[in-house]
Amino acid sequence: MPILLDQINSPEDLRRLPRKKLRQLCSEVREYMIECCAVNPGHLGASLGAVEIITALHYVYNTPEDKIVFDVGHQAYAHKILTGRREAFRTNRQEGGISGFPKMSESPYDAFGAGHSSTSISAALGYAEAARISGASYRSVAVIGDGALTGGLAFEGLNNAGNSKSDILVILNDNNMSIDAAAGGLHNYLLHISTSSAYNKMKKTVWEKLGDIPLRAWIQKTVRSSKTNIIRRSGGDLFEAMGFRYFGVVDGNDVEKMVETLLRIKDLKGPRLLHVITKKGKGYAPAEADPTVWHAPGRFDPVSGARIKTVSDVARYQDVFGQVLVELGKMDSRVVGITPAMASGCGMTAFQAAFPERFFDVGIEEGHAVTFSAGLAAAGLKPFCNIYSSFSQRAYDNIIHDVALQNLPVTLCLDRAGLVGEDGATHHGCFDMAAYRSIPGVTVAAPRDEVQLKHLMYSATKVPGSPYIIRYPRGYGEGAPWKDTPFEEIPSGRGEKLLDGKGLAVLGVGPVVNRAVEAARRHKLDYWVGPAVYDMRFVKPIDKAILEEVAAYKVILTVEEGAAKGGLYSEVCEYFAGRDTRPIIKSVAIPDRFIPQADRARQLELCSMDTESLFDIFRALMKNV
Repeated sequence: MPILLDQINSPEDLRRLPRKKLRQLCSEVREYMIECCAVNPGHLGASLGAVEIITALHYVYNTPEDKIVFDVGHQAYAHKILTGRREAFRTNRQEGGISGFPKMSESPYDAFGAGHSSTSISAALGYAEAARISGASYRSVAVIGDGALTGGLAFEGLNNAGNSKSDILVILNDNNMSIDAAAGGLHNYLLHISTSSAYNKMKKTVWEKLGDIPLRAWIQKTVRSSKTNIIRRSGGDLFEAMGFRYFGVVDGNDVEKMVETLLRIKDLKGPRLLHVITKKGKGYAPAEADPTVWHAPGRFDPVSGARIKTVSDVARYQDVFGQVLVELGKMDSRVVGITPAMASGCGMTAFQAAFPERFFDVGIEEGHAVTFSAGLAAAGLKPFCNIYSSFSQRAYDNIIHDVALQNLPVTLCLDRAGLVGEDGATHHGCFDMAAYRSIPGVTVAAPRDEVQLKHLMYSATKVPGSPYIIRYPRGYGEGAPWKDTPFEEIPSGRGEKLLDGKGLAVLGVGPVVNRAVEAARRHKLDYWVGPAVYDMRFVKPIDKAILEEVAAYKVILTVEEGAAKGGLYSEVCEYFAGRDTRPIIKSVAIPDRFIPQADRARQLELCSMDTESLFDIFRALMKNV
């Protein structure tokens, strides 16, 4: 049982501990995190590695007055546990529980919300400049991982911060490498000198005495030349060139060393970067051995580390995508795969294994992934660029400027479209249909099952000179026999009538169409008549023949797992808007609000997209037709 952790209800309690007790506390935080995540899955690996960084930050800084801004939030579980949410952490990512990411409305200790990467430096810089303008005394710290640092926004923040000379500390949490043991002593010695309060005080005094004289310029040039050689060997030359004072490398899993280092640099002025090395999955052998799997392992036995896997005969959409892409790659040597650091998440590891020379993981760089794909397409290749739907929003300009304007055949496969479950609002793919439907020349499709996904991917390779977007949800498919079904080309803008009916026409896109079919069949069984159901398959171009057919119905109901504003409903309303007489048009979609975290089935129920809710809607609408 924890001894220290039970006493920590806020960082104030933490700061009362003797420094020598911090190692024990970190061990207890780690054990508690493993215990909770074993039964309530979350993002474990990165958070295990960041325990000492977070403990040291709250020990040294006066939070919440001082602002700690986390990148992504995958690394922030210890932060939640130490800031008054220890018991609430058992509800992490559950409906009605705390968020799996920092969330400003949840706690004053969450200085800035983050579900996507590379935002921390920009936000922390905003805090730093606000403090300067207002005369506030709080400090601003950004904690960013080496993976998130690949994002363009992170470099924009670094560039601006270094140029502005703001009082900001950036902690680079590097968990992709280890400290070189042979150079450890030298690193520690240089770190001690460069962070020494006496050294920095002396440096400031000497500089002021020297004034603006040639000797000062000569000393500065000499010191910089010597320091550059040292920093280049330790990896800091880039940050120094951008205007940061670079400190490192520090063992980020040594909490006492972290506290000592932070105390030394806390009161220094200007932009500073502290480079720390941590081990992803630190303190839990299975997570250390396989950090990729243990990034988000699902449920597991905390003692043995055995993962409790869900057994299903139904394939996940991401796995169907990966296997179909391999098939397409075998058929056409021009097919290439691109992912912004989501190879395993999107199922592209199968293509990577089959065609390593045609696979590109570009890192957390969504905009670059799209423009890079455009370059590949311009050279005659057939790129399949897979991006999570919510992350694709970052590449909106690239999709317009670099792909659509030039009519390049880039296939964008948007995984996690619609509601995503426990990750919550930061990760929902609600807005893609509304965003991309307005772009000229773009095809936007949504398969209702695995077979349709297979056909649409094949069809995308047959469309010359235009971007093709396929959106599909997170999780398991419908059990459709995709492996045994031969490829079939689906003409762009061609929908399909699934059920005959009277009075009410249901137009849907995506897997929710299957729930509409189930509800319609039940309605017909109970009331002898049911609605007609159409799978539109394409939001753009829309099937106008189907729209003309359903114009004879009294009521049209659109059903889509996307934003109510701007998607299929808007497309249908726009089509009928200019007519003197037109059907009544209703909608079932994701409402105009951010949907909170819950399991995906519950979220669909909250948005009336489950079979039972659709049946009730059909019954109410068909009473009057």
